[in-house]
Amino acid sequence: MISWRKHYKKTLIAIGLLLSTSASFYGQDGDPKNGEKLFKANCTACHALDKQVIGPPLKGVVERVKTEGGVDRDWLHKWIKDNKALRASGDKYANEIFEKYNKTEMLQFPNLTEKDIDDILAFTTNPPAPEEKKTEATPAPGADAAAPADKSTTNIVIISLLAIAGLLVWILVKLRQLVKLGQSEELTGLNESRVRSFKEMYEKFHYVGKGIIAVLAILAAYGVWNWLMWIGVYKGYKPEQPIYFSHKIHAGEQKIDCQLCHSSAKYGKVSEIPSMNVCMNCHRTISEYNADHYMEPGKDKAFYDGEIQKIYAATGWDPAKQQYTGKTQPVEWTRIHNMPDFVYFNHSQHVIAGEQAIINSFNKKNPNNKIDVVCKACHGKIDTMNVVQMANDFTMGWCIECHRTTEVDMNNGYNKEYFKNLHDKLKKQYPQDGGKITVDAIGGLECGKCHY
Repeated sequence: MISWRKHYKKTLIAIGLLLSTSASFYGQDGDPKNGEKLFKANCTACHALDKQVIGPPLKGVVERVKTEGGVDRDWLHKWIKDNKALRASGDKYANEIFEKYNKTEMLQFPNLTEKDIDDILAFTTNPPAPEEKKTEATPAPGADAAAPADKSTTNIVIISLLAIAGLLVWILVKLRQLVKLGQSEELTGLNESRVRSFKEMYEKFHYVGKGIIAVLAILAAYGVWNWLMWIGVYKGYKPEQPIYFSHKIHAGEQKIDCQLCHSSAKYGKVSEIPSMNVCMNCHRTISEYNADHYMEPGKDKAFYDGEIQKIYAATGWDPAKQQYTGKTQPVEWTRIHNMPDFVYFNHSQHVIAGEQAIINSFNKKNPNNKIDVVCKACHGKIDTMNVVQMANDFTMGWCIECHRTTEVDMNNGYNKEYFKNLHDKLKKQYPQDGGKITVDAIGGLECGKCHY
């Protein structure tokens, strides 16, 4: 009996060790919720749970490496911390993976602790179920919420019918009065004094007629002149583009700098339309829309995912194979801001030389609508626009007004020295203004500056 009890205890201990080792191996000794945060912070640039991105899908990776390479969790710890050193040591399975994925070297993560890696492995083994989104209950069509609207509509119809009935009664009364008038002697006198032809009416009222014609002619001339002056002014113009691109999501929600995409706006004459390869810098690894906290009204996740697929079609990117096919499609963007050919405008001159001066001038004129980026002075608050539109008139008068009110930045060492004599002259000429130098004082109104 004693011998049997000893064997029984040994068996229980062995089973306990086996279960604990198994649980540890499958990553269950970690915290999946914390692992999800670590995974998103460190892994999502190259990996997804259920599909290949740059690297393989990581769902069930613990079981997969055991089946494919016969390695355990300790091997995964070494691989994640420093896969380069693991390959250099001659590890067969590590080098097989390196060759399998086109010798794309995985980043090293020496900063992750053993517990961090355990949490990540727990997440890949058993991802937490997504939390259900709380949605506000909305009344069904035809419910009590619709009752007040129906009652209001009924009242409006009744009031309208009563008004029409009253009008008909009034018309009948007036017709009866006219009939009575036709039967009286007063009507005979009126018939003798009335105008019987257009000629008589013109001779009687020709001064009034000429005055009215003159006023109408002046109004018509002003209307034509005003219409001609606004040809080519498209403030508020926001065309539909072949690929939907929300600046509010990219520049607003994600805080992407304007010049990351429009790289020539600062140092070039023209702010170019970014090539699709610029989009692929991010969307090579972002193949679906997961920012559930912001969606434009009327659009859902399927819509945004479809627009990302258009980027892949344009660049010839195969997300399954993670490589370019060579079959590209041109994207015919609709241009929004376009200066006439007879107008010279240099972006770099305004973005670099005039940056602080333009921002200061704009904020001074708009204290309740200040800007932090010079681009917004002309293009409006792009980071709040889902669909980009022309925010200003972009007329000659609009530019001249800006040149007349924008002060030159005299804190700039170059300007302070270069315009020293001009500054002294203006101080004497306009003492009440303190000799302020605005852009028009340094040639901002010269025709040849913009028209050449």
